Amino acid sequence: MTNSGPEITSELSRELSLFHITMMGLGMMIGAGVFLGIGNSIRVAGPGGLLLTFALNGLIATFTALSYAELSSAVPRAGGAYNFARLAFGRGTSFTAGWMEWFASSVAGSLYAVTFAIYTVRFFQGLDLLNWIPLSTYHKEKGVAFIIAFFFLYINYRGASETGRVGAFFTLGQTVFLIFIGLIGILVVIKDPSRLENLNPFLPLGWTKVLITMGFTYVAFEGYEVIAQAGDEAVDPKRNLPKAMIYSVFIVTLTYVAVAFASIISVKAGSAGVEGAPWEWIGSFKERGFGEAVARLMPFGNLFLTLAVIFASVSALNATIFSATRASYALGRDRMLPKLFSKISKKRKTPWAALIFTGIIVIGVAVFLPTMDVASSASIMFLFLFFLVNLSVIKIRLNMGDELSYGFIMPFFPWLPIIAIICQGILAVWLVHMSLLAWIVAPFWVLAGIFIYRVYSQKHAVATDDEIRVLEEQQAPATEQHKIMVAVANPENAFEMVRTTYYLGEAKNARIKLLHMVSVPEQVPLKDAKSFMMEGKEAIVEAMLSLILKFPITTTIRYCRNAGRGILSAVKEKKVDTLIMGWHGRLRSSAFKLGSTVDYIIERAPCNVVILKGCQNREYKRIMVPMGEGSNSCYALELACIIAEKDDAEILVFQVLDGSKKIEEKLIMAGFAKKLHVNLDRIKMKFSRESNTVDAIINESVHHDLVIIGSTWDPLIYQIARDSISHAVARRCEKPLIITKASSKLRSWIKRWI
Repeated sequence: MTNSGPEITSELSRELSLFHITMMGLGMMIGAGVFLGIGNSIRVAGPGGLLLTFALNGLIATFTALSYAELSSAVPRAGGAYNFARLAFGRGTSFTAGWMEWFASSVAGSLYAVTFAIYTVRFFQGLDLLNWIPLSTYHKEKGVAFIIAFFFLYINYRGASETGRVGAFFTLGQTVFLIFIGLIGILVVIKDPSRLENLNPFLPLGWTKVLITMGFTYVAFEGYEVIAQAGDEAVDPKRNLPKAMIYSVFIVTLTYVAVAFASIISVKAGSAGVEGAPWEWIGSFKERGFGEAVARLMPFGNLFLTLAVIFASVSALNATIFSATRASYALGRDRMLPKLFSKISKKRKTPWAALIFTGIIVIGVAVFLPTMDVASSASIMFLFLFFLVNLSVIKIRLNMGDELSYGFIMPFFPWLPIIAIICQGILAVWLVHMSLLAWIVAPFWVLAGIFIYRVYSQKHAVATDDEIRVLEEQQAPATEQHKIMVAVANPENAFEMVRTTYYLGEAKNARIKLLHMVSVPEQVPLKDAKSFMMEGKEAIVEAMLSLILKFPITTTIRYCRNAGRGILSAVKEKKVDTLIMGWHGRLRSSAFKLGSTVDYIIERAPCNVVILKGCQNREYKRIMVPMGEGSNSCYALELACIIAEKDDAEILVFQVLDGSKKIEEKLIMAGFAKKLHVNLDRIKMKFSRESNTVDAIINESVHHDLVIIGSTWDPLIYQIARDSISHAVARRCEKPLIITKASSKLRSWIKRWI
């Protein structure tokens, strides 16, 4: 007999402090983007366009950084955007996010390696120290790029602490050098104010050129992504990850604007060798324009520039390798890619296999491919990625806000991520003017990822805690009938819902879907979920025995940490037309109107909703429908007519009017008949002019067997300030009660798909 014992797993070590991860974010931002971007940006957009490029990109990056900060504080795991997309949109979208993130970070790393090589070779050739090597400048640069990329792959293999210490050292160095260049620029202007004339004309080529340069240089602002990737290795991640993201974006934006300003005023108009406007002269050198500008700005400019580029490029290279490796590691951890990608070195606690594959991309692109065009495709992917993250923060806050523990919550939600989404979409489109090849490479990589997901990942991916799982399901033959889903919690709950389900199903010629969401305590392993499903299975059998002779039946038992989210997911997946569920009538928290699950369903369900409270299986002879405006009240009356037809009951339409409204009962009744096609013989009307609508409804309900009321929809601001009529009635009514919500075609479509 073998004793298997507990499962042994490997995990990453937590060694990165707030200082380390902030430096990693800065290191990934301050890299090739600023050095290669300044010359190209001033050439395309002019001097004012250069300043606006970095200032506006910093503002947009701040909005997205706040989205990352909120999500990272709630989901502090390696994977970044991949994890966020999985929570918000499921496996397929999350794989695409992780796939894009891996490629974008890897190619950004190759760009930084090439940047280091270009400026290093330029400096040493200026000193005649490389003439003995029998290679062209191009091949020397490629050789240096290979060496530096390989060196930092080894540094990353040494472990997170080595990565953090080395990255922090180089990042401090690069930041100090760039701030020094910015200060020199300010001192030069103070000494010679005429240099400010270099800013005229401010936008010689128009505003649209700024959009092009913003898209091209946006890759220089994506360092907060590497901070999100450090979730498994950061100390106190819920607090430190958001802080590091906000600090790094703020510091880097100020630094970029200062360095851009110093570059613009570095050249004096009419000086030796300068033809035309200073900004045109700097732009004529394209990616080397920044180097030429700094060489004119101060003594030993070439030396300071080379030191700045060395520090900036290698710190950015170090950070991008870390980020790309963790992205591919996360895909392997969840079996989206083969298990090999999740292998961790026992000694170094680093994902060595993911690092090898990342190294192949980094070195391959740096040595063999036209890096600038592929780097533009990396910018597009980062824009797409951030677009997806901003969508994710909105959907996760709305759908899972009560499930997650946040360490940081962004202000002005959801306006900041919405603004970021619009801006990033515009920048991605305009980037086609900088690189057409980028719009070929990026879609190709995305399509390749979709193919891999369909062929491999979809079949091998493992479920995570936040996913909804099907534990048991029995399908009925597919038809085009009206689909009614009944969410049952226990046998008593199921028994109470049978009569209403039977009546509505017969009236709609429907097929019935019985659903039970298994509730498993947080501390219980997922593999034990089936042991908690017996009560739900009994409830489904109870309901099925009463309905199966009349209707086609589908039964589903699922697991989800949040019952409301699980039910809503099943409704969307099965394209349900009507959802029926029970409500116990009790509130555990004053934060909800009718409870966390019922509130969630009423607000978000893309179908008709019927909520039953205390509806025992007996006949109802007097049914009351408190009538208001809108489709929900009309649906309540339609349901009342269906039940009354079966139970031979009378319906009282009760309406509370304000003092100025005239009673035109005949017109109202005629409107009901035309809109709902109901039999008016069973319907009577009663009007009241009491000042308190809720009290009037409660007092009248005493004389009836059943109350059916349409859910009152108010804008969010009114829901916070006051209670809705239907919610107040539902909590106070002691009679059997049904709450209805009708779906609208447009709103239903939006909720089902978005």
